[in-house]
Amino acid sequence: MKNSKSVYLIAIVASLGGLLFGYDTAVISGAVGALESFFVNTLQEDSKMAIQAIIQFKIVLTACVVVVGVLIASFIYKFYKKSTATVIVAILFLLIGVVYYLGFLKGANVLTDNLKNSIFGFMISSALVGCIIGASMGDKVANSIGRRNGLLLSAILFIISAFGSAYPDTLNVFGGTTLTAFMIFRIVGGVGVGLASMLSPLYIAEMAPANIRGKLVSFNQFAIVAGMLIVYFVNYFIASGQTEDWINNIGWRYMFLSENVPAVLFFIFLFFVPKTPRFQVMKGEEEDAVKVLSGLNGQSKAQQILADIKKSFKQKNGHWLFFGWGIVIIGVLLSVFQQFVGINVVLYYAPEIFKGMGMKTDASLMQTIIVGAINMLFTIVAIFTVDNYGRKKLMLIGSCVMAVSMIGLGFSLYLQSSGVVSLLFMLVYIAAFAMSWGPVTWVLLSEIFPNKIKGVLAVAVAAQWLANLLVSWTFPMMNNNAELITLFNHGFSYWVYGVMGVLSAFFIWKFVPETKGKTLEEMEMLWQSKKENN
Repeated sequence: MKNSKSVYLIAIVASLGGLLFGYDTAVISGAVGALESFFVNTLQEDSKMAIQAIIQFKIVLTACVVVVGVLIASFIYKFYKKSTATVIVAILFLLIGVVYYLGFLKGANVLTDNLKNSIFGFMISSALVGCIIGASMGDKVANSIGRRNGLLLSAILFIISAFGSAYPDTLNVFGGTTLTAFMIFRIVGGVGVGLASMLSPLYIAEMAPANIRGKLVSFNQFAIVAGMLIVYFVNYFIASGQTEDWINNIGWRYMFLSENVPAVLFFIFLFFVPKTPRFQVMKGEEEDAVKVLSGLNGQSKAQQILADIKKSFKQKNGHWLFFGWGIVIIGVLLSVFQQFVGINVVLYYAPEIFKGMGMKTDASLMQTIIVGAINMLFTIVAIFTVDNYGRKKLMLIGSCVMAVSMIGLGFSLYLQSSGVVSLLFMLVYIAAFAMSWGPVTWVLLSEIFPNKIKGVLAVAVAAQWLANLLVSWTFPMMNNNAELITLFNHGFSYWVYGVMGVLSAFFIWKFVPETKGKTLEEMEMLWQSKKENN
């Protein structure tokens, strides 16, 4: 019983990384309108400030494009021989560089509506650039300073980001505009999210006994949606009863500052949990590893688990294309479709969507709490049903319901129906995502890749964050476009996500295998047979 309690406490502490993941990515939702008013709308009143902001936006965006480009290039070198990879990377950099220069950098430093919406969209989604970076470097961090110390680093980044995002004017150490400082601090927090998104489940998986590993790893997914729901409540109570002017100047700062509470607790609690036995063995600290294993599994099992860990280090990894391109493309598309169906548009912009339906700030934030509660409730449903009904069936049903909901939401906005109708479509959409593409995508990604090419998972995770960035960034550009509003009255973007739901259903039905009840070895045999038949 003592061992069991220790394991659960350790899993709960590590899951705080998942809670911060959800908290940090959702805290922006309550502040979207205030951030637009405080940072973006003020640029229209000062042409000199606008020019400075545009120039710095181009610099920040260029740096982000280069960093993401380098990360993508590092993946390409994993797939091809060095000479072939170099040619591919050179061609890609040349093509992207030319398009980026002609389509963006060369443009005049004039604050057009499209450029304003682009700056606004990137400001809201800038943390996702950090997520891409953090997720991509997670494996190196885990193997260099360890899983627990990597989580400590992520906690520090969360704390820095919380203070910096709340007071980018006071803590501006970058020499640029306040807007630029805010973006940079959000990117710093994003790196923390990216690290936590990989290290928290990894830490739990390596600490948990095999018989309860699945349950404990699922704590992390639950913690993510719980973090989102908590911050929806926090945002509501901060804004409740306050004037728009107060929220636009002060209230949004408290929203970001509130992240320090879970971040500091996470940082402190991590000092009371051990390093994982696998990392200790990797660093030659076998005695310490045995102590941890004995405490969690009992002395009788400790030596056997230690032997298994040492044996696993002898297993050689295969080339990333060992099973061909099929499995890689399926893994990447699972990640991309999870974002292209538009989930983070709802999670990030929900209060503004509800305001667009005619609701006041308090009411819109309360509706967002309902969205978060539905998200958490149906995530729990998915955790308890995924092993009974299978991954493929849940994903197919989810895609179809999401497609209908998003297309219906688009029509309700286009026809200017009552806000209740739009809210119902949104809640059905959230429920469908939460019990399918939300948690089940992660289950599939953990199961379809055989151990021999487990490193390809990093490519899929990076693709997921990149797709998240593209969707979150482009939503304001579509939703606030004057011509699209005149033609479709805010319905256009939701129809796009509805079409993506249809495409995701076809993709699941046609290409994704059912992994329910199959061991990793059986999945390896499946991909091996597909490779031989091609």
